[in-house]
Amino acid sequence: MSIPSTIKKMNADNVSSTIALSNTKEHLLTTGYMLIAQKGFTAVGIKQILDTAGVPKGSFYHYFASKEAFGEAIISHYFTQYKQRLDIIGSQNVSAQQKLYDYFQNWYDTQQNNCDHEKCLVVKLSAEVADMSEPMRKALHAGYQQTITWLATQIKAGWEDNSVPRPANVSAESMAKRWYFAWLGASLVAKVSQTDTPLAEVWLMTTTEMGR
Repeated sequence: MSIPSTIKKMNADNVSSTIALSNTKEHLLTTGYMLIAQKGFTAVGIKQILDTAGVPKGSFYHYFASKEAFGEAIISHYFTQYKQRLDIIGSQNVSAQQKLYDYFQNWYDTQQNNCDHEKCLVVKLSAEVADMSEPMRKALHAGYQQTITWLATQIKAGWEDNSVPRPANVSAESMAKRWYFAWLGASLVAKVSQTDTPLAEVWLMTTTEMGR
């Protein structure tokens, strides 16, 4: 039995409406992400986000109960996409050492000369919202742990394929934390000092410890 054309049209309209709503949410997250990465969370108001995105106020509150909820969603969305980039690096047919090198090379490159928005979000919000918003703090912490877990996995693989030196009495998780925390701190100091020296120092430390 064929489906009446009116029902087909209604179904098509529903699909189009769902896509439009999904696109609106994605557009709001992308716009907010870019603004907050550039200016910081407190400096960006909802009106500026709406004006930049060209989205009515009602659409914002359809998805997000508050600016804090919006910030939390941006952080979670960022780390979801970031995980995809980690998976791409991890899937390469190269040594574990090379995967680690590529990861930190990208970090080094994107943080130089006034950090790129791909890294600035985490650097900015880490210093800004930890004491301001518990949901945003938890979202940042979860994102940190996701990356640290990935780094630890690569370090363990590097020990197994002998591409990464294995220090005595140091776990892969501990080494991953040391590297990640050092890079996060260096990125923040680089912004304050407006020099790439902190990044150069942790780059030298990390590459030396990974056997490059």
